[in-house]
Amino acid sequence: MKTVSTHLSLFSGIGGLDLAAEWAGFETVGQCEWADYPFKVLCKHWPDVPKWRDIRTLTKESFYERTGLQTVDVISGGFPCQPFSVAGKRRGTEDDRYLWPEMCRVIAELRPTWVVGENVAGIFNMALDTVLSDLEAQGYTARTFIIPACGIGAPHRRYRAAIVAYCEVSGKRGLSIQQGQSQQENIDAVWSGETMANADGSGCGRQQRRQNAQQPADGNWWAAEPGVGRVANGIPNRMDRIRCLGNAVVPQQFYPIFKAIATMGGGEEDGRRNK
Repeated sequence: MKTVSTHLSLFSGIGGLDLAAEWAGFETVGQCEWADYPFKVLCKHWPDVPKWRDIRTLTKESFYERTGLQTVDVISGGFPCQPFSVAGKRRGTEDDRYLWPEMCRVIAELRPTWVVGENVAGIFNMALDTVLSDLEAQGYTARTFIIPACGIGAPHRRYRAAIVAYCEVSGKRGLSIQQGQSQQENIDAVWSGETMANADGSGCGRQQRRQNAQQPADGNWWAAEPGVGRVANGIPNRMDRIRCLGNAVVPQQFYPIFKAIATMGGGEEDGRRNK
C-alpha cells in the first residue's frame, strides 16, 4: 500500500503553499506561523495539524514528539520577504526578520527529499547566493524559477521566486514519471520547467500561459479574485485580511511545482522511513 506523501509547512501564513501542496496530493503534517491572525486562519482550516509558533522551537525531536514521524517528503516555506522586498528598506541579511538560517537548520535536521522555498523576486539581488550555497552544502541540488501570477491567469503580475531543491535519500528508489524514464531524466524535467509546464496534463507551456494571462478562457477574470465594491464597510478584521493576502502566495503559482514533485516522487519509501 502506497503511503501518502507528507509536507511540512514553515512560515505558513494563511496556508497558500499548504493549499498548493494538498491540491497536488500531499498531506500537511505540520505548520509553523508566528503572527496571531494567520495562525487563527490555520487553526480554522487545519485544526488537527500540529503547529509551532516559533520556528526556533521546531526541532527534529519536537517534530517526532508531535507527529510520530522522523521526516517528511517535502518542506516548504515562504521565509519572511520583508528583508528583500522593494516595499521595505531592503536590509537583507542584516534585517532581524531574516530567518532563512532557521529554515535551513530545520531542513538539515529533518532531511526531506524536496525543499520548496518561496520569496519575492528581490531575493535574487540580495540573498539568493547564500540560500543556494546553504542548500548545496546540505547535499541538495537547487534551482530557482520566477513565476508571475499572471502566468497562471491572474489579473496581476505578482512575481515570486520559487527555490526548488532535491536531495536523494539513502535507500530511496529511483523516482519515475513514466516507465522507461530514468530518475535523472525526471529531475532534469523539473529543472527545465517541462514537468511544471505540463503538470496539470493540459500541455500549458509558455505560449499558452502568455495567452491565458492576456485573455481568460471564459471571458471573465480569475474566479479566485471576484470583483469587490470600491467601498468596504463593516468587514471584520479587514486590515488583518489585507495584510495576510499581501504576504500570502497565490496557491496556483506553486501548484505545478508540487504536482511535478508528487508525480515524480510518491512517498512510499519515505513513508517507511517515517515508521
